[in-house]
Amino acid sequence: MAAISYPAAVGDTVDPTRLKHKLTRNLKERFIELLLMFCGLVAVFTTVAITIILVYESIGFFNFVSVWDFITGTVWTPLFENPQYGILPLVSGTLTITAIAMLVAVPMGTVIAIYLSEFAPHGAREAIKPALELIQAVPTIVFGYFALLFVTPMLQATILPDLPGFNMLVPGLVIGVATIPTIATLAEDAMRAVPGAMREAAYAMGGNKMQVALQVVMPAAVSGVVAAYVLAMARAIGETMVVAIAAGQNANFTFNPMEAAATLTAYIAQVSMGDLEHGSVGYASIFAAGLVLLLMTLVLNLAGHFLRQRYRRAY
Repeated sequence: MAAISYPAAVGDTVDPTRLKHKLTRNLKERFIELLLMFCGLVAVFTTVAITIILVYESIGFFNFVSVWDFITGTVWTPLFENPQYGILPLVSGTLTITAIAMLVAVPMGTVIAIYLSEFAPHGAREAIKPALELIQAVPTIVFGYFALLFVTPMLQATILPDLPGFNMLVPGLVIGVATIPTIATLAEDAMRAVPGAMREAAYAMGGNKMQVALQVVMPAAVSGVVAAYVLAMARAIGETMVVAIAAGQNANFTFNPMEAAATLTAYIAQVSMGDLEHGSVGYASIFAAGLVLLLMTLVLNLAGHFLRQRYRRAY
């Protein structure tokens, strides 16, 4: 008959090996907690440092350029002999290309996410998801030359013969295709996180797959879907190489996608390559443009957070 062990009574000697093991485990857990906190603080510190640098350098720029002229001016010619610093041409180009990209990415990404979550068999899902992730791995400069050398000539030869070589339409379309995996992957993860009991209850009430997907799963996962839209839009706003190659670098205040234009990121990349002397007003303008870009993404993320909270309360 096996012996039965009892816990040590008060006053009994405690095994030092057990105490050492417990102390080692506590130290490991504490180290992991500190490491995770350090990683989080690195991200916060990086964001704060970027913001401080942009604000500090922008103050030097606004010592020479009026803030009102900067935010209301419609001419952006910092490389000309008579420079003007109206930021609206860069903002209009950024917003136009982003809007075109979202018109492509949002419906296609959402449809793909619904298919992968609710309709696709296991084999199809396992084949499609890696293919989507492979699109994300393609360098953006490849997308830029693809837009310039393939998509633009194709549109010129088929449906838009008057389309100029540099325009905002083609970069918007290509960026939209490039951001489809972001929406599809994140939205599909949010939909698959919806409890299966909700689907079963909807099927028990007579709903078909499409009704369950659109009327049950989508509303329940809307917080994650909105987050996917916000992240995709932030990527489109921050895209650099595609617009720098295929949209031209002529700052033109227009919302016509058939015309060439420059974006905030394309201008920053252009000046950073050495077109303006370091320390000049024109060079400092890249920090002002970067600050505008930071504010745009901040407003976008705040709007996304507000929408997520609102729909989360609604459902």
